[in-house]
Amino acid sequence: MLAASREFQVMVKPIGAVCNLACQYCYYLEKKDLYPQARLFRLADDLLERYIIQHIEASPAKSILFSWHGGEPTILGLDYFRRIVELQGKHRPPGREIFNGIQTNGTLLDEAWFDFLGENAFFVGLSMDGPKELHDRFRTDRHAGPTHKSVLQSFRELQRRGIACDVLCVVHSQNVHRPAAVYRYFKEIGVKFLQFLPVVAPRGDGRLSEESVPAEAWGDFLSAVFDEWVRHDIDRIRIQNFDEATRPFLGKEQVLCVSRPTCGNVVVMEHNGDIYSCDHFVAAEHRLGNIRETHLAELMDSPALLEFGRNKRELLPDYCLRCEFLNLCNGGCPKDRLAKTPQGASGLNYLCPGLKKFFAHSRPYLQRLGWHARSGQPMEDYMRSIRSDDAAATPKAKASRNDPCPCGSGKKYKKCCMQNLNS
Repeated sequence: MLAASREFQVMVKPIGAVCNLACQYCYYLEKKDLYPQARLFRLADDLLERYIIQHIEASPAKSILFSWHGGEPTILGLDYFRRIVELQGKHRPPGREIFNGIQTNGTLLDEAWFDFLGENAFFVGLSMDGPKELHDRFRTDRHAGPTHKSVLQSFRELQRRGIACDVLCVVHSQNVHRPAAVYRYFKEIGVKFLQFLPVVAPRGDGRLSEESVPAEAWGDFLSAVFDEWVRHDIDRIRIQNFDEATRPFLGKEQVLCVSRPTCGNVVVMEHNGDIYSCDHFVAAEHRLGNIRETHLAELMDSPALLEFGRNKRELLPDYCLRCEFLNLCNGGCPKDRLAKTPQGASGLNYLCPGLKKFFAHSRPYLQRLGWHARSGQPMEDYMRSIRSDDAAATPKAKASRNDPCPCGSGKKYKKCCMQNLNS
């Protein structure tokens, strides 16, 4: 059996960039232009089976994960995904497990879809950008109509059925300035798994799009959400960005490609079987090959992909290599290396000022969190200790009983840190 030498993930685009929405910050819709002769953007049945076989053969781990993305993959219809599960069952080797994840905007899900996702234990990634007024700012349908209502309905139903759901919040130029409103909205509706993805979208003239986040505002956003999470929600809500930031303080390697020293283990497969180095580098120069011609395992070990991954580390400017936060950031995603260092060298991550601000703010808490986690003590004790420190440091004259608590919880002072101070 031909297997890749390392674990990998394939973001499969079975319908390419086709989508029923027209989100203003979407970077993938234009990828249809790579295939000007294509009349049907759909992973053909024979190629689908070939891919499933090769993915199983290439996977070195006992558990095999398939990741279905778009565009909007649910446009293909439920029968298409029933066929996926059927083919996976047909080719699954004895003693191995197969899991599926699907990233969706949630607007096409109905009762039959919910039944299918639950029965087949799919992991669902649902895109939602916060409360209605912030979500609907850029996540609109093709007629510029709102989408929040249908997305929320889908989330509620996934939640009601106990289907694993990870909310992906795109942070853009509007919601980045309202971190408390965004985070508390997700807490209010009961989100348990959350990740924040900043918009950094260059335009043709070299400037960034109006939807892109200001770099320092990104750091302020993360810091504000972190302050509330670290005091109240560590054991209630998993936030991928903070999980990654915490790992070095637990003596663990980072998991996400954006924060690891090297990348290149998350590739993209387009509707015709073309494999590209990364979701953000779907371009002719980063095409690795096609699974009709070359086995997926060979493509995952190709010199071009390995070089792509190494370049993340090897092309870092000296400014980054000397940075005190290098082990936490590792230069970030190469797609965001659009800025110049103070010395004028290229290759600096555009988000660098914000990332530095966040890591400087969170590092003392993360160091303490790492020690606490290794000690095996309950996380509630850690959060309580931080709230007690806040209460002790709060001048009584500045916070009366019925004022909002200075810790940012959204509760009244008497119901929050004042209790810790008096206990």
